[in-house]
Amino acid sequence: MTFLDLARRRHSVRAYRPDPLPDDALATVLEAARVAPTAANRQPFRVIVIHTAGREADLRRIYDRGWFVEAPIVLCVCAVRDEAWRRTMYDGRSHADIDAAIVMDHMVLAAADLGLGTCWIAAFDPEAAREVLGVPPEGEPMLFTPLGYPADDPRAADRHLQRRALEELVRYERW
Repeated sequence: MTFLDLARRRHSVRAYRPDPLPDDALATVLEAARVAPTAANRQPFRVIVIHTAGREADLRRIYDRGWFVEAPIVLCVCAVRDEAWRRTMYDGRSHADIDAAIVMDHMVLAAADLGLGTCWIAAFDPEAAREVLGVPPEGEPMLFTPLGYPADDPRAADRHLQRRALEELVRYERW
């Protein structure tokens, strides 16, 4: 499978089978996080692996959707802002958010390559996440995804998606 095939195959899964994940599959997804490029290779992130069994009520405090806790695992990417590279010569902008997004993208693509489902979740309660997961002040929960075997049909899930034409999205030389 080519990278574009993988990118096109990946979709947001909102229904999961309860089947457990093999340890090597989880290890592959986490290795994809470890090797993800980050600004100046600072790796200003932590990934929290949460087994959903018995934690459903707590996890639903973070994101109150039933399908969020159907998968056997939920992953949380936290940024560690003090470790992030900053564009100090110009505006001091931290790249912690960008690095966290790159890490999540690597994990969801690795998962798709293994036939696993994921769904980016950013619309969660950050205070509940901090409390439920024991995230210290230096960490910031940024993104979540369930991780498991899809129970939905990817063709049905993507029927509503319409991608813009490349000409609408790409500019050459100037805006």
